[in-house]
Amino acid sequence: MKNYLNFETEIKDLEAELETLKDPYNKEGISEVNTNEILSFEEKINKKLKNIYSHLNPWQITQVARHEDRPKAKYFIENLFDDFISLSGDRLYGEDKSVITGFAKFNNKSVLVIGQEKGENLDERLDRNFGMMRPEGYRKSIRLMELADKFNIPIITFIDTPGAYPGVGAEERGQAEAIARSIESCMKLKVPNLAIIIGEGGSGGAIALASASKVIMLENSIYSVISPEGCATILWRDPKKTLEAAEAMKLTSKELFELKIVDEIIEEPIGGAHRDREKTLENIKVSLEQNLQYFENLNEDEIISERKNKFLKIGREGGFITKPESSQGLTLQKNNFDIIIEKVLKNKKIVLSSIFTVAIILGLIYLL
Repeated sequence: MKNYLNFETEIKDLEAELETLKDPYNKEGISEVNTNEILSFEEKINKKLKNIYSHLNPWQITQVARHEDRPKAKYFIENLFDDFISLSGDRLYGEDKSVITGFAKFNNKSVLVIGQEKGENLDERLDRNFGMMRPEGYRKSIRLMELADKFNIPIITFIDTPGAYPGVGAEERGQAEAIARSIESCMKLKVPNLAIIIGEGGSGGAIALASASKVIMLENSIYSVISPEGCATILWRDPKKTLEAAEAMKLTSKELFELKIVDEIIEEPIGGAHRDREKTLENIKVSLEQNLQYFENLNEDEIISERKNKFLKIGREGGFITKPESSQGLTLQKNNFDIIIEKVLKNKKIVLSSIFTVAIILGLIYLL
């Protein structure tokens, strides 16, 4: 049974009529199926879908990003990669089922795959904590990212979470520290890491694994510091003002691409990723191939520098800086005194020897 969003009522009615046309056993008994009429109806539905989905507001896009039937990380892992070997545990506390991690082959090359998994049904969602990671999940990811870095293996991450789990136990076990260390680990990697936001990219829970060489979003996914409901509750004291909040937050892929917070948008089929999983899978595969090929031509220093500068440039263009090109390197400007001190510290053995020699010479001159 298909799940429909509240702005898809016309589509629901049209598809119900289409099913009636396809059914040879109607109320009058066995009848001949009218193929031409079915094709015409399918074309009508596609046009309606295209019209609706090309005019979605930010809150409606949020609903699509959370759609029950939207393909999850587990689906992409099972269908994009070969020889996937699941690895568990943070070696400190335990296993976190809200994140799937392991090594696999992509086009016959080794990769580390990390996927935040919400689950396909209620039992799975409860088991996986609705994709909300605990500290052990981040520490597991850090452990494997460091392992991949050691063996020069690229990292592919699928982001889909409403945020990190805010429970008492998670806070007691150091949730904030785990998120901070995960961001730090991502930024220090000498291998390329690609983050694809496939549904919700919520708050620090998402950015902990999305501090990547390339941040990619599916067309109808979202990426924000808080949910629209949470934002509306804080700013307007009214959780129903989700549309105003979603518009103010600039959380859609197009808005974030214009702000240069994300690097690429992967097009979704008409009606969203949940209507054609195979097409979505194909589009993601093409993007991964192109990005991995690009990073094959870069050395370790270039990979680190490109990732660092990409994040340091966020917010610099169109802001208070009049000449953004002047901050290309984004390095700390040093004065002459700082340069002298740095050289002294770098060559402290030579400097100390020179001082000692000068002191002996001055002592001898004084004695004479």
